[in-house]
Amino acid sequence: MQIFSELRYPSRWYTKILMVLLALAFFALLAISAIAGFLVYRIVKPQRSSGEISLSSFPGRPEIVDFQVPELGHRQGWFFPGLRRAPTIVLCHGYASSRGELLTLVSALQDHQYNVFVFDFAAHGANAGVTTLGYREAEELRKAVDTLAARDDLDPARFGLWGYNLGAYAALREAEGDKRIRALILDSVYDEPEQMVKVGVERNGLGTFPLMVRSTQISFEYLNNGHRNDPPLSGQLLALNGVPKLFIQAQDDPELGATTRQMFLQAPEPREQAILPHGDFVSLSDQEKRDYENRVVSFFLLRLPPTAAKPLQ
Repeated sequence: MQIFSELRYPSRWYTKILMVLLALAFFALLAISAIAGFLVYRIVKPQRSSGEISLSSFPGRPEIVDFQVPELGHRQGWFFPGLRRAPTIVLCHGYASSRGELLTLVSALQDHQYNVFVFDFAAHGANAGVTTLGYREAEELRKAVDTLAARDDLDPARFGLWGYNLGAYAALREAEGDKRIRALILDSVYDEPEQMVKVGVERNGLGTFPLMVRSTQISFEYLNNGHRNDPPLSGQLLALNGVPKLFIQAQDDPELGATTRQMFLQAPEPREQAILPHGDFVSLSDQEKRDYENRVVSFFLLRLPPTAAKPLQ
């Protein structure tokens, strides 16, 4: 009892110092929690860029395709037709990006007779809501593939996916449970959304603050409590045995680059790796974009040709 009395009414010098230290620790944790909450809000509500693009003036005869996602509502994508009954490549944009920033990659693929589809995830482009950094985005992608597979002008059983960070996670999560996905390009992929939270904290310049990364990850996990038991994607990679995969590792993104390298080493065959000096297709120079587009097109031409092989007589 004397101990509790001393703590309530400190009279000794060391007790007073202890109480000051405890008070400082309490307010430090309170400040970290407040900043972490603000960071999570910034991460799940990225600044949206949805410049108006007139499809009527865009080459490639694109058409608008609408689809519904349970609990998320209406989505709208752009379908660029290729050779009839050819496979379809779905491009999954990265975090804080949008479908409109991938149109040169769309053209490169459509020029080689592929059907190509692009759309915006939740909290990106013109879509409201919050991002889950891949959990719910994989559901959006699944509904897009389902909608496309119902068409009669493409091959409903042959799809290719390309994705960058957020889009790469969604693409891999979808491919692990969908046999219609026959080829996969993963640029700067991560194993769990919490890894992307860490990247977001570091990009805000607060990664070196004690406990900041973990506090932000805990806040994000609380917001996505329904996915708390979702396993890392690396635990399901064997489901992609026989599916061609290209892992693109960016040297200027060490966090995601290391994760991409690890995922590549764990993935079953067939698998390929490309190590590039710069990541993020949207921010590449014109020459780097052309080289990147050639790499992507070459992979799909080899692994998912526009025309199906004829059976042997």
